[in-house]
Amino acid sequence: MKNYYVNNTAQSNGDHEVHTEYCIYLPSNRKYLGTFSDCKPAVAEAKKTYSKSNGCKTCCPSCHTS
Repeated sequence: MKNYYVNNTAQSNGDHEVHTEYCIYLPSNRKYLGTFSDCKPAVAEAKKTYSKSNGCKTCCPSCHTS
């Protein structure tokens, strides 16, 4: 189980990236999503706040779509 966060600042393409707590790209301006077994439920939780959410290419590659 890992703690997941979503970046409150959108990327240039409009995505709000979801990160694990130990990601090297974890932003300081973030919202805690909860503890999950993998990134899919974390991204689903992030989409409740930011409809255009996506997994980080580095720490959540299986949820990275754009």
